[in-house]
Parts: sequence; C-alpha cells; structure tokens
Amino acid sequence: MTQKSELGKIGEDVAVEFLKNKKYKIIERNSRKQWGELDIVAMAPDKTLVFVEVKTMNEGSLKPEDQMSSAKIEKFKKAAMLYAGHNQKLINDKKGWRLDVVTLVKKGDGFEVRHYENI
Repeated sequence: MTQKSELGKIGEDVAVEFLKNKKYKIIERNSRKQWGELDIVAMAPDKTLVFVEVKTMNEGSLKPEDQMSSAKIEKFKKAAMLYAGHNQKLINDKKGWRLDVVTLVKKGDGFEVRHYENI
C-alpha cells in the first residue's frame, strides 16, 4: 500500500468515526460498482440517505477541498444517483438523499475534520 493510499484509508476510518459520533448510521464503505465508487453511504440522524466523499491530505499549502473539481462532483453525483436508483428501500420519501464531503488534514498525530453537507 502506498503512503498516499494508506493516508486515505486512515482518513476514511477517521471520517467514519466522526460521522458515527454525529449519530450517522454507516450503511456501506467503499462501494465499488460499474458506475463508480462511493467512499461512505450513511443514514443521517434525520433519516436522509447520505453519500459521503472523503478527502484526506497532509498539512500543506493545498486544502482537500481543492480536490473537488466540478468534474469530480459530477462523477460523485452520478454514482450516488445510480446507487440510490438501485437501493430505493433506503430512501425516505420525505428526506430523499444528499451529497456530503468530509475533509481531513493530517496535523501532527491528529486530523482537522470538516464536514460539508449537501454540496
């Protein structure tokens, strides 16, 4: 495993714990289908189905948010739409689903975590 992929895996683990602490129920991690990959599929406390993209970086000049280009967001949206279409039973008719991003910046032994809802 490369140092970058190892950091990404640790970042996803931290993001899962962060979401669990916010009372999210984790449904699936690293869902890989022919239409794309979703880092985390979760149920928010208000019963909204949430697709979470996780971006992790070491502390430096760039921010993880900078990695979310419009093309990346469109690919993320397409993967989420197709997943939702194949998993209708997970969707609350009143709440629907949304796209979130959790960013993590490695600082010393810990992480600075930011959660962007409904991007």
